[in-house]
Amino acid sequence: MTDTTLRLSKLMSMRGLSSRREADVYIAHGWVKVNGEVVTELGTKVSPDCRITLLPQAQREQNSRVTILLNKPIGYVSAQAEDGYQPASVLITAANHDVQDRSGITFSNEHAHGLAPAGRLDIDSTGLLVLTQDGRIAKQLIGENSDVDKEYLVRTEGRLSTQGLELLNHGLSLDGAALRPAQVSWQNKDQLRFILREGKKRQIRRMCELVGLKVIGLKRIRIGKIILSDLPMGQWRYLGEDEHF
Repeated sequence: MTDTTLRLSKLMSMRGLSSRREADVYIAHGWVKVNGEVVTELGTKVSPDCRITLLPQAQREQNSRVTILLNKPIGYVSAQAEDGYQPASVLITAANHDVQDRSGITFSNEHAHGLAPAGRLDIDSTGLLVLTQDGRIAKQLIGENSDVDKEYLVRTEGRLSTQGLELLNHGLSLDGAALRPAQVSWQNKDQLRFILREGKKRQIRRMCELVGLKVIGLKRIRIGKIILSDLPMGQWRYLGEDEHF
């Protein structure tokens, strides 16, 4: 007989209740109920249709976590420091907090710790980068089944044929796998607008190379419903409680 049960932490992640790592913490603390019973053993397997409840302690823990929107400059990497370059998270300081932030959240040094990038932005690219302490946000933006689109303005050199533009929209492959359909159009005579729902490493630059273009500038201006707007370069703000991707 086939075992149809799932690890509780995996099911919590699948339902968007938390990341797997967060789920393990909540379970270990006794902050999760399954069908009305507290579960404390890591690795517990449950039925896929079980009722999962987060206790108030877990909800308070989640509500204390912040998500930060940064206008990343060139020269910073998205995640861990590499090749002498600093991670973008070093910019999350009180001095770089956008004075126009309307979230109502007061900056705390704790907000600068445990931040993970929810999607990469290359060292030579600028624009909207999401850094979050909340595994639910990370899953929404970069999870395997994420349907949140990202919009970029891309300055290029070279000539693009009609066929090349069609291929950018659909028909290219990277790393041996076909890319999802994209929305690519001319913004002006030397700048393209890309809307993607995936984020392979250096995807836009590599796509452009395949059709004879060289990217000389790339800026992300939107992720889902959140736009970069007039957030100054190198500054950041909080994602407000009333904002959603």
